Amino acid sequence: MIRLLRAAWDRVSIYLPIILMGVLALGTYWLVRSTPVFEAPAPDQPPRHEADYFMQKFSVKTFDASGRLKSEIFGTEARHYPDTDTLEIDKARIRSFSDKGRLTTATANQALTNSDNSEVQLIGNALVVRDAFVEKSGETVPRMSYHGEFLHAYMDTEIVKSHKPVELTRGNDRFTANSMEFDNIDQIMQLRGRVRGTLVPDPKK
Repeated sequence: MIRLLRAAWDRVSIYLPIILMGVLALGTYWLVRSTPVFEAPAPDQPPRHEADYFMQKFSVKTFDASGRLKSEIFGTEARHYPDTDTLEIDKARIRSFSDKGRLTTATANQALTNSDNSEVQLIGNALVVRDAFVEKSGETVPRMSYHGEFLHAYMDTEIVKSHKPVELTRGNDRFTANSMEFDNIDQIMQLRGRVRGTLVPDPKK
């Protein structure tokens, strides 16, 4: 009897390492299945060009540090895009005052402004008008207007640019060109492409 038990044990001991390895493999498999998987954080996605708020039939005013009115925007509808911090406005009408208090108005079928309204892109039937004003010397600077399908106006520096055909009127003088850049403060105008102009003498001079 003892001899039979010993023989049976000898046979079992031969397969014991294999049995233990199988048990360990099953235990490892169970641990892997039971352990929660922590996913790596997803990379930051670039912000989409999607509006985060809308306005309808609105008016927005901005003021400088002293409380002086700097600009006022009217429109039928506006959409704000946080990725560029810009405001897209339908049927836009803008009033802007320079540091010297000079009023510039702008209208267009659509406008795109930056966060402080100092830079405006006017699209479709665009019109920018700078009212006449009197210099310290007493000289009157005549009314200026710009008209075209696209105008890029820098309201604080009183610069207007366009890479498309534009019409410029200064007092009674009128100019047309394929593109334009005008610096109202330095009184420098650059007209490019097919340029035409009509100069009307001042009857007072």
